[in-house]
Amino acid sequence: MIDLSKITYRLMMMDETENQYDISDYIQNLGWEENEKELSVRSSFCVRNDKTSKGKLSSLLRPGCLIAIFASDGKQKEEVARGYITTWNLQLQNNKEDLQCTNYDSLYFLQKSQENRYYASGTGTRSIVTELLKEYKIPMKGYHGPNVTHGKRKYNNSYVSDILLDILEDAQKKGSGIYLLRSTKGYADIVKRGSNTTIYVFQTKNIQSLHTNISIADLVTRVRVIGQKEDNGKSRIEATLNGLTKYGIRQKIYIRGSEESLKDAKSAAQEILDENGTIKEDITLQAPDVPWIRKGDLIYVIVGATKSYYYVKGIQHDCESYHMTMKLEAAKIQTISTENQTERKKEFKEGDIVNFYGGIHYVSSYPDAKGYPARAGKAKITKKREQGTHPWHLIHTDQHSNVYGWVDEGTFDR
Repeated sequence: MIDLSKITYRLMMMDETENQYDISDYIQNLGWEENEKELSVRSSFCVRNDKTSKGKLSSLLRPGCLIAIFASDGKQKEEVARGYITTWNLQLQNNKEDLQCTNYDSLYFLQKSQENRYYASGTGTRSIVTELLKEYKIPMKGYHGPNVTHGKRKYNNSYVSDILLDILEDAQKKGSGIYLLRSTKGYADIVKRGSNTTIYVFQTKNIQSLHTNISIADLVTRVRVIGQKEDNGKSRIEATLNGLTKYGIRQKIYIRGSEESLKDAKSAAQEILDENGTIKEDITLQAPDVPWIRKGDLIYVIVGATKSYYYVKGIQHDCESYHMTMKLEAAKIQTISTENQTERKKEFKEGDIVNFYGGIHYVSSYPDAKGYPARAGKAKITKKREQGTHPWHLIHTDQHSNVYGWVDEGTFDR
C-alpha cells in the first residue's frame, strides 16, 4: 500500500554540457500529463529566477535542456517523467522574475515531423514501428508490441505520430488488442493497454470528485464490408455485421483491400464494432496523486454499487496540490450482435485458463465478503456461482499473479 503522506517530488536538469543540477527548491507549479491521442508526455513548471553559484537560473535553463521529474513514496524512488525544454517564457513583474517552462519527451519529435511513406502489403507492425523510431533516433529496449501483417498503406505529408497511431489501430482491428506507444526514462516502448501488474483501487474515501458521462452519440451499430470497385464502377457489399441496432442504424463502411482476404476484412470490421459498438461511459476522477499511474493503465473503482475496472485514457499529475485528474473508459467485456441479430458474449466455464486483469479477489462470492488486492496474470477458473456477487473463483497458474479467490464478472479475458 502507498502512504500518500510520504509522496515527494524532485526536479533535475541537465545543461548543454551534461552538468546535472537539483533545482527542486526553486520550483513551483510542477506537473506532468499524458493526453488522449498524444504520444508525448508534457511537463511544466515555474521557477524563481534566483541567482545561484552558476548564475541566474534563466541562464542555466535554456531551450533544449533535459528535465527529469522523480517521485518517491517512501519505499521506491523512480523517474516518472522527462522532457526537453520546448517553451521558455521569462516574466518580469513588480521587480520579480519568474521563468515558465514547458517540456516534452522525445516522442514530441514524432508529433512535429512529417513523412511520405509507402508500405507494401504484408509489411509487419514491428518493422514499421522500429524503422520509424530508429530514423528519429529514439531508442527502444526491445519490442513488446503487436506484429501483424498490414495491407498496402500510403501516407502523404503525414505526421509520424499519426502514422504510428494508424498502424497500431490497424493492428488492433486485426485482433492484436489495443497498444500504446509511450516513453519511459528516455526509451520508447509499445505497451498493451491494461498490462500494468499493480492495479490501484479507488474508493469513496480516497476520491475527491467523480463525474460520469454516458453517451450513445458516437455509437456504431452496423459495419459493412465493401469490395473493390468492379468494371462498372460499383462496389459489392460482401458482409454486414450488426450491433445494437435498437438505437437505430449508425453505419460504418470498411473497404476490403485489393490483397486482403474477406476473412481478414470481416475481422477488421468486427474490431470496429467491438470498439465503437458499445455505449460509452466516460468518467473523470480526481484523487490524491499516485505518481506511478500512467495513461493506458487499468484501475479499479468502488463507489456505491459501482465496482468496475477502467482504463486510464488521460491523466494529469499536479505536484503542487498533490492530486491527479484521470479520464477513464469503462473496461467491460464486449457484447455484440451477429448478422441475424442474436446476442453473443464471451463464454467461460470451469477449467478454462484466462488472463486475470488484476484487482480484488474475495474470500467468498457473497456481497459483504472481504477483499484483498491481487496481481494480474494467468489463472484457472475452478468454480462458478451463478447468483454470486463475485461469481468466479480463480486460482493463479503462473508466478506473476497471486489471485486465489472469488472475483467479479469482467475481470478476466482469454
